[in-house]
Amino acid sequence: QVQLVESGGGLVQAGGSLRLSCEASTSGRTFSTYSMGWFRQAPGKEREFVAAISRNGISTYYTDSVKGRFNISRDNAKNTAYLQMNSLKPEDTAVYYCSAALITGASMRNRGGDYWGQGTQVTVSS
Repeated sequence: QVQLVESGGGLVQAGGSLRLSCEASTSGRTFSTYSMGWFRQAPGKEREFVAAISRNGISTYYTDSVKGRFNISRDNAKNTAYLQMNSLKPEDTAVYYCSAALITGASMRNRGGDYWGQGTQVTVSS
């Protein structure tokens, strides 16, 4: 079992930055057992993949619309994953969800995760 708690969302102007954090509480398996991912859901739209990172943090994956602007990372010693978001655009406005999965980070793009946080709102004003 994994419990995920996101933080760091808020209101920011276009061009600004935010850093999301996802703190995990695990039982039975260590945090480093899980690939981690970030997804988002805008009003009236389906939830979509944003980024994922492998268990050891070496491999990262991004949806095309955030490449070069967002950076996913993790600190296995702190049981925490991060999403650094720079050059934010109004179209990045959404609820951002953290997810943990026993599948590879690459697979999270299409398959999502096994565990989900409650989400944190990110609003980018123009």
